[in-house]
Amino acid sequence: MNLPSGTGPGAVAPSGTAPGEPLPPAPGYGRSSVAEVLTSSAAVLGVPGFANTLNLPAAKRVCVVMVDGLGWSLLKQRGGHAPFLRSFLPAGRVLTAAFPTTTAASLASLGTGLPPGEHGMVGYDVLDPEQDKVVNMLGNWDSGVDPQRWQPHPTVLERVAEHLPVASVSLPRFADSAMTRAALRGGTFIGATGVHARVAAAAEALAASPRMLMYLYWNELDKAGHKHGAQSAQWGFQLEELDSALKLLAARLPADTLLLLTADHGMVDIAPEHRYDFSEDPALIAGVRHTAGEPRMVHLYLESDAGARERETLMAAWRAAYGSKIWIATREEAVAAGWFGPVVNESVLPRIGDVLVLAREPIALYDLRRMKASSLEVVGQHGSLTRAEREVPLLQLAVPAARRSAGAQGRGKK
Repeated sequence: MNLPSGTGPGAVAPSGTAPGEPLPPAPGYGRSSVAEVLTSSAAVLGVPGFANTLNLPAAKRVCVVMVDGLGWSLLKQRGGHAPFLRSFLPAGRVLTAAFPTTTAASLASLGTGLPPGEHGMVGYDVLDPEQDKVVNMLGNWDSGVDPQRWQPHPTVLERVAEHLPVASVSLPRFADSAMTRAALRGGTFIGATGVHARVAAAAEALAASPRMLMYLYWNELDKAGHKHGAQSAQWGFQLEELDSALKLLAARLPADTLLLLTADHGMVDIAPEHRYDFSEDPALIAGVRHTAGEPRMVHLYLESDAGARERETLMAAWRAAYGSKIWIATREEAVAAGWFGPVVNESVLPRIGDVLVLAREPIALYDLRRMKASSLEVVGQHGSLTRAEREVPLLQLAVPAARRSAGAQGRGKK
């Protein structure tokens, strides 16, 4: 059984905002989200069953570089550290991350071509209804969760690998990770630790095959942003490293190769005084059985015997505590608004909180009953639907020779 999303983004008045004020818009699933990047690339390569939704140019090889944490606004703001990437911004496109704007959700959408309501990766950590416990979706999967049962749909890489060579270039520790098995399985995995090692491995593999789809993962920016902030010198240094590495990769590519850059989410820096432990307020956890998600998009799962009155009391307490600093919505409102996609599968629905709390301003919300105190030290954060978090770039860093002159003439248009 599938549950339709209703009448589209912003169609339902949210419970946690002023009357008549719309919810933030849903990602552009099916039109202009990260879910369309690999599927459009597959179509470019002539693989049956895929549509070139993003209207990418024809190519014999496509390399998709996924940069963790590189929001559109951050790339524009800090483009002085990335002269090569900055030169492509005028012709670049804005895509939207999946919701929540976190790595697990967006990488799964990239890898499957599906919205979270179908692939089921609906947060950094979420409720597993079968075990009645919160489980992690990224780097610390629960032993009781089978990644391929949790996300059973074939991946884009699996489907393409039936027709032509497919390769993933990433850190060696991700070769057989639960996240890889859930959302990025398929093809050949090429492990490379350093920045330049990944560039060399990618260039070599592309040159060795007359046709290929490649996925190349880059995580250094996200790590620097979490630790130091996206406005830090350390983040700027990592952007410089990315810029020089991708310039080198573009120069080493064989002809008829399309090199794309995109990202899984943006990032917002949170000042220490705006990192709140909401579990200190009994009214904010009254009747709540589990909390999950991320500090900028919290899932609240109510006790099984809670009814509408208890839910409304809880939401009123959150509105009183945080006011316009947050958006707050019920599960039903979030589904109807299309945040998780046009369809939410019945198996996925109970993984979503009964109540969702999204940060609207630069704040972060913690439940320190279940989270380590060290999590309060994280500076750069994401998860919500602000533009800084949901808007990500799509840049064509190298295009097949036959299309280069046309692309240059069109630069500056969106």
